[in-house]
Amino acid sequence: MQEWDARKLVEEAYAARAYAYAPYSGFCVGAALLSADGRVYRGCNIENAAFSPTNCAERTAFFKAVSEGVKEFAAIAIVGGKEAYLAPCGVCRQVMAEFCDPERFSVILVKNRAEYKIVSLGALLPEAFSKQDFS
Repeated sequence: MQEWDARKLVEEAYAARAYAYAPYSGFCVGAALLSADGRVYRGCNIENAAFSPTNCAERTAFFKAVSEGVKEFAAIAIVGGKEAYLAPCGVCRQVMAEFCDPERFSVILVKNRAEYKIVSLGALLPEAFSKQDFS
């Protein structure tokens, strides 16, 4: 991924975080998902009093894209509620594994607008359960 793409996704993730609904935890998260054809899908976390129906920012972005027919992705940037690198939860990693090549899909973990690191999905979720397990 080119440097300018990563910076743009980071800014998109910050913009998405502004819409987070987190009245229980107060921890707002934003994600910006880059499709293979260059479109960006934003997502934020959406909490619920029952907790189980709560949805993470990453899954919100993926579900928005998939619901519009997009199933190929290049990268995602994730911005948390504090100035610290925020890795996706296990459920979000598994959703990413459903649609993304583990070695080619980049996950941008953002500390702040100037500091982020890029890791592969494969590094975050080695030996993921995948569609190939059904073949």
